[in-house]
Amino acid sequence: MNSQNVYEENLKYWTKRVPGYSEVNQLELATVQKQKWKNCLQKEIEKVFSHHAAEDLHVLDIGTGPGFFAIILCELGYDVTAVDLTPAMLDEARINAGPLADNIAFSVMNAEALTYADNSFDVVVSRNLTWNLPHPERAYSEWVRVLKRCGLLLNFDANWYAYLYEEAARSAYIQDRIKSAEQGIWDQNIGENFDVMEDIARHIPLSSIRRPSWDVEVLRSIGVKCSVNKKIWQRVWSEEEKLNFASTPLFMVRAEKQC
Repeated sequence: MNSQNVYEENLKYWTKRVPGYSEVNQLELATVQKQKWKNCLQKEIEKVFSHHAAEDLHVLDIGTGPGFFAIILCELGYDVTAVDLTPAMLDEARINAGPLADNIAFSVMNAEALTYADNSFDVVVSRNLTWNLPHPERAYSEWVRVLKRCGLLLNFDANWYAYLYEEAARSAYIQDRIKSAEQGIWDQNIGENFDVMEDIARHIPLSSIRRPSWDVEVLRSIGVKCSVNKKIWQRVWSEEEKLNFASTPLFMVRAEKQC
């Protein structure tokens, strides 16, 4: 499967996933998860921009999906731009944003080929996107390019499909499914078309690469200061997510562009 095919298959898959993925985001917006993520993002941004008013900071949310990050960042007062490859996701994000939609600049865009000028944004954020890209190193280069000097990049992701390549990861993944069923919670890894996503995952590079060490290596090669928080999941995940995804803990990659 070449890069163009990956884009096309991703577009078809995520278009079909809009209702289910939006349901996940709507649940986050309606529960304590919303405040957990707000606190997390605000705290990380204020480490760099403690003397800046929120409305003066231009934030780019890449791979916004149904709009969760864009919505909470807008509620925090930031000037928000949100992009996604899937038009149907952006349609859903506008619905989820409600009255806030007019305050968020939504655009259909490839995360690996941003159309924005160099040094356009103070902050770039992304969640659960990098693993799904055919050229993730190209994406990182683009994200750093559009950051202003002294800008901040926050990327939240996990080794989502390592179980396709590692036996130990596969065993742990199966245990997650068993424990989720035993606890009677909604298992977000079970549903329609998950076999399609697994097939796509076999054709993208990061499924078989252990992260976040790869991310750090790539970002440092670009020339940005980089660090990792491997326990961020403890701050932002619900108890259900901790059961669902115990074998694939969320990490945060944090990078700061040179001043």
